[in-house]
Amino acid sequence: MTLPRLYPILDTASLARRDCAVETAARAMLEGGARILQFRHKGHYSRAVFEEVERVAELSRRAGALFVVDDRADIALLLGAGLHVGQDDLPPQDARRLLGPGRLLGFSTHNAAQFAAALEEPADYLAFGPIFSTASKENPDPAVGCETLRQLRADRPLVAIGGIQRAHALAVLAAGADSLAVINDLLPETCTFESLRARMEEWQRLVRA
Repeated sequence: MTLPRLYPILDTASLARRDCAVETAARAMLEGGARILQFRHKGHYSRAVFEEVERVAELSRRAGALFVVDDRADIALLLGAGLHVGQDDLPPQDARRLLGPGRLLGFSTHNAAQFAAALEEPADYLAFGPIFSTASKENPDPAVGCETLRQLRADRPLVAIGGIQRAHALAVLAAGADSLAVINDLLPETCTFESLRARMEEWQRLVRA
């Protein structure tokens, strides 16, 4: 499979810190050219949160973009979405049994040993990072840098994640990433529909260079 070169993540905590509505960000990013979106919510899935992710899933479908839910296989199943799991979540083999063969499944790794083990898992793509230090995750794993990324070999798309900004995006792609997962650098200091769309368009021009 081929993933878009830019993999935007709608992290609800990061959006809340910028006083930005999730649906506004999703609309702006999709209109700005996003072809995949991940919904990442680390807190309690209240009814309001579920309704929010449901709206983003529908927006993604209308735009013809892939939609992925982080961590929660039950939510992904309810919405007909893809799923991304981490080292402490449902194991990929069990996630695949729930999702079936046709649903997108991603798996996070944080060091070379985890990455090597993940090559045996039934995931469609593997994420590796944090490449750089990141503020979007509590107690993050140590940053691995581009040199470690350059040494990895995979038989499926490799998504780099963690602290990736426009200034070093091309260097991360040159180190071997097929796709860049980005959270905070997609969010302007003042988040409006127009500024979010403009930032997404800027990122799209960059990764197509």
